[in-house]
Amino acid sequence: MHNAGLCGIAIGEVIFLNTNEKLVVLDFGGQFNQLITRRIRDLGVYCEIVPYDAAFESYSDGLIGLILTGGPASVNQDGAPKLEAGSLLRGVPVLGICYGMQLIASVFGGAVGKGEAEFGKAELTAQNHPLFKGFSSPSDVWMSHNDGVLSLPEGFSALASTSACPLAAFADEARRIYGVQFHPEASHSAQGSLLLSNFIYGICGAKGGWKMENLAGQMIDEIRAQVGGGTLVAGLSGGVDSSVAAVLAHKAIGDRLTCIFVDHGLMRLNEPQEVMEFYGNTLGLKIIHVDASERFLGALKGVADPEQKRKIIGREFVRVFEEEAAKTGAECLLQGTIYPDIIESGVGNAAVIKSHHNVGGLPEDSKFRELVEPLKMLFKDEVRALGEAIGIPSKLVWRQPFPGPGLGIRVIGELTIEKLDKLRLCDAILREEIALAGLDREVWQYFAVLPGIRTVGVKGDARTYVDVVAIRAITSVDAMSGEPAELPYSLLKKISNRMTNEVEGVSRVVYDISSKPPATIEWE
Repeated sequence: MHNAGLCGIAIGEVIFLNTNEKLVVLDFGGQFNQLITRRIRDLGVYCEIVPYDAAFESYSDGLIGLILTGGPASVNQDGAPKLEAGSLLRGVPVLGICYGMQLIASVFGGAVGKGEAEFGKAELTAQNHPLFKGFSSPSDVWMSHNDGVLSLPEGFSALASTSACPLAAFADEARRIYGVQFHPEASHSAQGSLLLSNFIYGICGAKGGWKMENLAGQMIDEIRAQVGGGTLVAGLSGGVDSSVAAVLAHKAIGDRLTCIFVDHGLMRLNEPQEVMEFYGNTLGLKIIHVDASERFLGALKGVADPEQKRKIIGREFVRVFEEEAAKTGAECLLQGTIYPDIIESGVGNAAVIKSHHNVGGLPEDSKFRELVEPLKMLFKDEVRALGEAIGIPSKLVWRQPFPGPGLGIRVIGELTIEKLDKLRLCDAILREEIALAGLDREVWQYFAVLPGIRTVGVKGDARTYVDVVAIRAITSVDAMSGEPAELPYSLLKKISNRMTNEVEGVSRVVYDISSKPPATIEWE
């Protein structure tokens, strides 16, 4: 990948092991598409994702089944991604999910249109069918759709329903074509993995045997081949993603790797010191500390728009990396990009949710010859499993997720040092109390947000008009979906009391109970 294409990610690129049996996921641009792939890998079958319009010959070897993903389009709108009927009649079973189900219905003569929209959990009642073998009915499933199948094509029969969706699943047994309106790949579909297992083993006849542990050796070999005899610089934030990428690269090329930790002034309390101590002494990586806080805060001065903030942060990161790389002669940049970053940044057919600084925020005129991104097709829990497999200490593998833009996207609106310092203290209180409550491993991610809202309060019998702080705590597996953690009320009250008493300029604390989707985990 040359510098003109640094922002482009080849979604259909195969980075995993060759195999004699595989499922292929045809990508129609939905936010959960790669999640389907990893769920199938979890079930022991190799799976890859390719663009919906890829040539069949490019992925036909070893093919035992096709899955059509969801997507943001309506099959009835002009320019919506489509397939011909012949593309679905390849002699292997086909499963359509959400948009994929609607597309199948449309292709074979059924009707698709606006029904009663469903977002979030719904209760599914399923019939006795191989696709639902072993299902307890009714069952919670995850829905995210506006359109629905209004009438079945000839040869299809209904398999399941919800209160808002009479045709929530269907089948054409003669042609082995199936569809579900819900998202079995989402962790909040209670029996979603069972449905996928029924499809790949019961209907597609998979034998299985593929394992995640096979990845580490191949990734190390690929990094070594990509870098060649040159040197490599790594953007090391202290998070698990960049850490796993750096350790893999160190195993591949040794001291030809130089890690760069950039303090952009948007870190959590005491974080720069902790990162340098841990990585230099515990992991033994060669690491350079660059204090660029004035540079970043200067570039962000007066900027309130979250997309603009992300892009500025991404640009400045790369500029710092370029400057440091020039000192070592490195032509390649290692990043800990993972698949949710790519999906939410709108790469491929997906809609832009938010531009991650390491994807949508990369400047097109970067001086790096190549990006090295060994984790770009993995999810957070897969990265953690990989980290443990290559010997990274548990404390680091399970470190609380922290976005690259840091507190820059947790202070809503324009950034100031005063706001950042206030949020740092509130965030430290939150993390300390959750750890003391023994919930730091149970809750997937938790943090404080400064929404930029002031409200009336009373302190010392006097009126105040100061900041609100929001708490966000999420349970998730892969960052693609999440539910608000049900933190004990006594804990929330203690956190609120500490924030309002110990942090000047805070008089009110609120708790965000929004699911993802429709919300995202971060506020910006």
